[in-house]
Amino acid sequence: MRRMRIAVAQLDQVVGDLTGNARRILDAVDAGRRDGAALVVTPELSLCGYPPEDLVLRPAFIDACARELAAIAGAVRETTLLVGFPEWRDGTRANALAVIRDGRVDAVYHKRCLPNYTVFDEDRYFEPGAAPCVVDVAGTRVGVIICEDVWFPQPARETRDAGAQMIVVVNGSPYHTRQQALRLAQLRARATETGLPFLYVNRVGGQDELVFDGASFALAADGNVAQQLPAWHEAIAIAEFERGAWKAVRGGIDDTLEANVYAALTMGVRDYIDKNRFPGVLIGLSGGIDSALTLAIAVDALGRDRVRALMLPSRYNAPISLADAREMAGIVGVRYDEVPIEGPFEAFLGALSGEFAGLPVDATEENIQARIRGTLLMALSNKRGAIVLTTGNKSEMAVGYATLYGDMAGGFAVLKDVAKTLVFRLARWRNSLGRVIPERIITRPPSAELRADQTDQDSLPPYEVLDAILEAYVERDTRPADIVARGFAAADVAKVVRLIKISEYKRRQSAVGIRITPRGFGKDWRYPITSAWEEWRTLQGDKAPGSTLV
Repeated sequence: MRRMRIAVAQLDQVVGDLTGNARRILDAVDAGRRDGAALVVTPELSLCGYPPEDLVLRPAFIDACARELAAIAGAVRETTLLVGFPEWRDGTRANALAVIRDGRVDAVYHKRCLPNYTVFDEDRYFEPGAAPCVVDVAGTRVGVIICEDVWFPQPARETRDAGAQMIVVVNGSPYHTRQQALRLAQLRARATETGLPFLYVNRVGGQDELVFDGASFALAADGNVAQQLPAWHEAIAIAEFERGAWKAVRGGIDDTLEANVYAALTMGVRDYIDKNRFPGVLIGLSGGIDSALTLAIAVDALGRDRVRALMLPSRYNAPISLADAREMAGIVGVRYDEVPIEGPFEAFLGALSGEFAGLPVDATEENIQARIRGTLLMALSNKRGAIVLTTGNKSEMAVGYATLYGDMAGGFAVLKDVAKTLVFRLARWRNSLGRVIPERIITRPPSAELRADQTDQDSLPPYEVLDAILEAYVERDTRPADIVARGFAAADVAKVVRLIKISEYKRRQSAVGIRITPRGFGKDWRYPITSAWEEWRTLQGDKAPGSTLV
């Protein structure tokens, strides 16, 4: 085996931008050629972007991909290029990888293991491949597989048996808080089983609710990482392979939870806003921690000139909430305005005075305030073109502690998959890099401020308890009785499980938001709204705990 240089193209493609994606792929080829690369590797479905979802069901889309692939092939000389694309052949679609050289497509590999769990539903779109693919590049027999194929022994083993001396894995692997460690464990298992080195190439960037962290790496046959590309950044890096081994390159990634989640959130915001061509964002700033963290993320993602904050105070907002909101807006340097809602609130109460006569004040009046705010924010969004970022967190979305058409109104939910306890951790972590969130916002008891002396814990268990129950039940599918066996009060578990169930109709109407956990309330949460299954009754019989804001 002669020495071989490989250009690892960790790219951020735009779904459906075939011409733009092709141009960036060819730019990577040019960069690799200048550095002497014999092989250039791009991520899974790099031509069309990932995941293309139902676009691949459109014949015109598949045809356009084929034309663009042919144009790429015609431009490639003096190197070998791996490009992912959706292929239509003999009446079936495949998640395919083209081996391009000498101006033509020399070979095509079809993904063999199609994931159909969490956010993936590739069985809907593709038929699995059945054969390995090994090609000679600069005297080295290179095997190629795609993403999910490396999570099972057979594809890698059969690729080795077909003569591969190293295996390249192209990926569209979205981030969640445990995914980086899981990837490395799977690659080490395949290296141990095959005795071969691997090159893992992942895409980077945001696509709707998904974020991709890149973090591509070269793995030696003994399971040690020989080269690590950065997470959360595009990169074209050279990996060198000689005499069956990778040249070791010093480097690593920050694997701390807060650093990765914050990077995921900023990338998710930046790519959603930029790829959908919004001029900027609008945030309802309350003086609370959720909106403060959302503002910090937005400014870090987009710059202060593309972010506007609006405070919409009512009679129940504490003076310190206004003071803290003003202070933070000043620290990050965004445009900040205050529009009191007392007048519209009084108008609503006056219009409904006849209907409400003799009835006690309850959550109805609280929700009117939230919906006034939502209406005003959306009006400014319509008038200015900026998209409203909602500020609700995963803990609230889980149990329905949010108001439809009120604080849930908006176009993109930054913290939708971030538990409240993690919101506090992220706020403190961001301040450790440079103070942007006033300390009092972090230390004050959380409150919706929709009635006098209100705190979140009037309606919910303490967030440490709530979030632990949510992680067990939502992310790990733990039975309620088993959660109680871990030491949680049966009443708390029953209440939380019931609230999750009855709030499904709200979540179905919520804005798309960034997924950062193994299970968010998006593509990987598909429960019926209409359902007679009531799991909490296994703990409390027919006794139903109270509900929260509607």
